[in-house]
Amino acid sequence: MKQLLLSAVLLGMLVGCNNSQKNQESLTMSDSTSTAAADSASGLPERSRFQKEIDGKQNDLYVLTNAKGMKVAITNYGGRMVSILVPDKDGNMVDVTLGHSSIDDYLAKESFFGTLVGRYGNRIAKGQFTLDGKTYKLPINNGPNSLHGGKKGFNARMWDATPVGNNALKLHYVSQDGEEGYPGTLTVDVTYTLTDDNGIRIEYQATTDKNTVVNLTNHAYFNLNGEGSGSVADHLIQINADRYTPVDATLIPTGELAPVEGTPFDLRKPVAIGERQDVDHPQIKNGGGFDHNLVLNGGQTAQPRLIATATSPKTGISMDVLTTEPGVQFYGGNFLDGKATGKSGKAYEKRNAFCLETQHFPDSPNHANFPSVVLKPGETYKTTTEYRFSVK
Repeated sequence: MKQLLLSAVLLGMLVGCNNSQKNQESLTMSDSTSTAAADSASGLPERSRFQKEIDGKQNDLYVLTNAKGMKVAITNYGGRMVSILVPDKDGNMVDVTLGHSSIDDYLAKESFFGTLVGRYGNRIAKGQFTLDGKTYKLPINNGPNSLHGGKKGFNARMWDATPVGNNALKLHYVSQDGEEGYPGTLTVDVTYTLTDDNGIRIEYQATTDKNTVVNLTNHAYFNLNGEGSGSVADHLIQINADRYTPVDATLIPTGELAPVEGTPFDLRKPVAIGERQDVDHPQIKNGGGFDHNLVLNGGQTAQPRLIATATSPKTGISMDVLTTEPGVQFYGGNFLDGKATGKSGKAYEKRNAFCLETQHFPDSPNHANFPSVVLKPGETYKTTTEYRFSVK
């Protein structure tokens, strides 16, 4: 009898253990499903699809939120803004930036969607510049020129990420001396802050141990109708610039600071992008549309000031751009070719987005009349840009 009772107890314990294990497995599966469902319901990509080790560091997806319900998702691979969810005129949340739904898609082919760009944003002619009497050679990756820091710029580097509360993310990267041909070890810190007035503030800071050149920016592609919604030709654009830098056929500035008066680049009053991007003008031909640096009125400033506004008549979403920088690259998405599939599952076709990349001028190291991009030991590179959203 005692043996029968003992056997029954042992059998009960075994069944209990098995049930507990099954319950735990179900709980884990439920948690995973709930997280994916929560991401889907929020309009953001699934976090699990960004959790991957890259170059010996852990990649992840970080979500910033504010009191008004706006959300910004950032991954530390390239410090990219993956999603920007803002309310439209009807109160619906719209994702206004192009991007992918998994880290594997970003790794498959460089798109520059939402990424931090460095050590030098934009182009340097023939991949070379002279500093302190020495000529530095850079990788050629854009026709005859070097673009966005070279073949493996800051866009393809893993950044150390530190969340600060619910609304800020600090990113840190050390670019070694000689990386992509640039002199000096550059220590870079970038902080994204989502403000309660629906602004994404990006603060850049860098120091060096050797004279070098620096030009950092963010390469977000915007469509205020919603990513994957098609053309941005209906968007109204206004940029506070009396001059621009004309370019040659390879998109390198000629060195001239030309007036915008009487050209397609006179954007001092709001104009639909589609009205100007195909006009008969040699500079539009060189760029295949808009792909030019505009010389911002007031030059470089200590505090961010309003330099541009873009508005979607369809959604009512408006984006103000504020910066301390002396220039902005207005790019009309001319090189999008339908080969990249976005978060919506739709292909990104030509001119399905625009960029407003705040910056010093392209090829500045080779133009003495352009604002200097030289950073020396003991100095601190500091610049701030903010993309602020509202409804009109």
